[in-house]
Amino acid sequence: MMSVCVAMSAVPSAQAQVAAPQPERMRALVHLVRQDCGSCHGLTLQGGLGPALTAAALRDKPREGLIATIVGGRPGTPMPPFRGIVSEDEAVWVVDRLIEGFPADGGPAAIAPPPLQPRMQ
Repeated sequence: MMSVCVAMSAVPSAQAQVAAPQPERMRALVHLVRQDCGSCHGLTLQGGLGPALTAAALRDKPREGLIATIVGGRPGTPMPPFRGIVSEDEAVWVVDRLIEGFPADGGPAAIAPPPLQPRMQ
């Protein structure tokens, strides 16, 4: 997944660039979109309670509006704000990936297991 994350961060955007998240955070963001956003927008992002989030569905949507929707939600709809969960720069990164065609979920970001403790006998 790290190579996918690195490749995704190298894709130039037609808009102003923001710093790409670190590879572990990219993986967490992909998982967040696939799982949390996918719970309403469909696990394949083809739509459900919420509209599809595919590249084709977002083609004519203003990028700034998509970023604002992620950060601030959509009052009067089930779309919650993700402010505090993702930064605005991360929302920009997510929108750019959605517009390109969102990557597959590699699972939640890996957390190193605690070191093994020797057994006392």
